[in-house]
Amino acid sequence: MEWNAPSEALVLIDQTKLPSELEYLECRDVDTVVDAIQRLVVRGAPALGAVGGYGVAVAMLQGQREGWSADRLESEVLRVRDARPTAVNLAWGADRVRPFMAQGVAAVLTESDAIMVEDEAANRELSRLGADWILANVTHRPVRVLTHCNTGFLATTAWGTALGIVRELHDRGEVEVVYADETRPLLQGSRLTAWELDREGIPYFVQADGAAASTIMRGLVDVAIIGADRIARNGDTANKIGSVGVALACADADIPFVVAAPSSTVDLETVSGESIHIELRAGEEVTSLAGVRTAPDGARGFNPAFDVTPHRLISAIVSEQAVVEPDGSDVSALVQQ
Repeated sequence: MEWNAPSEALVLIDQTKLPSELEYLECRDVDTVVDAIQRLVVRGAPALGAVGGYGVAVAMLQGQREGWSADRLESEVLRVRDARPTAVNLAWGADRVRPFMAQGVAAVLTESDAIMVEDEAANRELSRLGADWILANVTHRPVRVLTHCNTGFLATTAWGTALGIVRELHDRGEVEVVYADETRPLLQGSRLTAWELDREGIPYFVQADGAAASTIMRGLVDVAIIGADRIARNGDTANKIGSVGVALACADADIPFVVAAPSSTVDLETVSGESIHIELRAGEEVTSLAGVRTAPDGARGFNPAFDVTPHRLISAIVSEQAVVEPDGSDVSALVQQ
């Protein structure tokens, strides 16, 4: 993503079109920003943090063009902030820039730019820390990795979180293969993660989500690495639906299950995963594929976008600040200098 100053617009890669088409979407109004967030044109917790910041600037500029009142501007900023409820970074990014609104659009854009720069630096550092931890705790070389959903540069401002660790391991010559779960129902793994792995020259397979447990329990995987959309104080983590099944298989196979996310994803106000709101998306995403109905006309789709992996199933949580092996007490070290 980037801010286009001449057109005063937030420019996003339209991830719904990948891998067949690389298209960009210009967001010059709040409706377009909110729609882009909800349709998953842009997704991934760290990326949404930056969108939260730039979305406030979009609202301010639209308000100037259309003569909004202060109350209208505030309500439109909150529309951006609350467009997706599970990922804490979206609200975090909007809240971070809101104090700068009184100083004008330029100040909000400067702070949003800072979010971008800091996120890339955080991703690279957590990738280094995560790779170090994995190489210290996995004996098989080179490492065979399983990952779920997309956690690369498409899901962040640059580099990646869980996929950033894979990139770091690959740069060290320590990756044999990556098993990328397809990630139903919108296929972020097969459409996006595979696209990124292909561009990086990292060997990979795309597999059905239902194959993940078998692949792990057959001894074909040394470590699973996933991202997170919210991390509770006790170490419970919310991530794309299907993550908890991977964690259960790793526990049975006695291999590490690693969660990677920047410190902005840690929500110390949320005590445990029981308090994380799980976004329920349209059932048509389950009963259809690429606009083609795949279930009977009367079938209803149950479509939770996320699940919560309890801390007891997580071997390590990695941020740019620390690696924590959660015991259910407190993971505040992930956010503290």
